Amino acid sequence: VQLQASGGGLVQAGDSLTLSCLASGFTFGNFDMSWFRQAPGQEREFVAGIRWRNTNTWYRESVKGRFTISRDNAKNTVDLQMTSLKPEGTAVYYCARRSRVWTVATTRPTDYDYWGRGTQVTVSS
Repeated sequence: VQLQASGGGLVQAGDSLTLSCLASGFTFGNFDMSWFRQAPGQEREFVAGIRWRNTNTWYRESVKGRFTISRDNAKNTVDLQMTSLKPEGTAVYYCARRSRVWTVATTRPTDYDYWGRGTQVTVSS
């Protein structure tokens, strides 16, 4: 199983950025996928999730209306479109695979078993 995240960078507050995660080594369409982030000195936190059939999405409250998660099961990719970025969004962003198939949605990092290396997003004020 491999998850390769890309698309991070240095942007200014108010800018937009799209992260992408390419998955391989498993049946991508069977698993919920999520994005998490971790700022220096902070715990890893949930950002956005999407159901295996692309039927439902869920977000942490602070990014609702600004971030959009999507997936393409034919291409094995899950994207995170981020708009109106804020300095507090500075973190390493990780894509992650739910550890079980066809199960309840979750925001807990411990419910995910594979993680990408992460991509740095830095938002300057």
